[in-house]
Amino acid sequence: MSAVISTIKLHLNQRRVTFIAPLSIAGTVAIISVLISLVFWRAGSQPGSAGWIQGSQSNPGIVYALVGFLIYAGVASVATTFPFALTLGATRRAFIAGTLLWDAITAAYIAIIFAVLNVIELATHHWGVGFYIFDIYVLGAGNTPRLLLIVFLGVLSALTIGGVFAAAWVRFGIRGPQVIAVGVIFVLGIAAIAIVPDAAAIIAAFQLWWLAIAAGVVIMVSSIGMWLLVRRAIVR
Repeated sequence: MSAVISTIKLHLNQRRVTFIAPLSIAGTVAIISVLISLVFWRAGSQPGSAGWIQGSQSNPGIVYALVGFLIYAGVASVATTFPFALTLGATRRAFIAGTLLWDAITAAYIAIIFAVLNVIELATHHWGVGFYIFDIYVLGAGNTPRLLLIVFLGVLSALTIGGVFAAAWVRFGIRGPQVIAVGVIFVLGIAAIAIVPDAAAIIAAFQLWWLAIAAGVVIMVSSIGMWLLVRRAIVR
């Protein structure tokens, strides 16, 4: 257990990646979103109007900006830390367990920050001027419990996806991530071919909890993949 905690501490030493960078990226996107809203305001759009709300809540920029960074953070958590952790005496099992717990801590931290900012946004009537930053459709449209779940599962999915690609690189070199990427594309392609004839019915019957199940599957498969790949990886 001490080795697991030591691995978590090793990851948490990267304070900029864990605590600062996600907020910096979210803050930058928020500022850009405000500037865009100001442009539309000056162009004649009225804050609070139906068109304004629809357009503002449809902006997923803050999510797109974070996903790339989070996958990178997941890659770095394995690719750059794994050899160092082993030299400090951590077992491979302890390293994976500690890394997954760090993933969960990071996901919970970002989810709580987003939830607090969402509550503030709603309490101030969207910052007093009708600007929508966190009250957007992709984050639950103002529903704070839903936002917490979406952000937590989304962040955890991105981190573990990055982790399994990094583990493949540690195990097999450049061929590892390439094989995983090809495999993912192949599976998604087969799935798309299978569901296209029934796409309209599936869309009509869609439930939000389907995404939660999908995220859970991604997290589980990625976590198992990280362990299977790292347990036989040669430290270079």
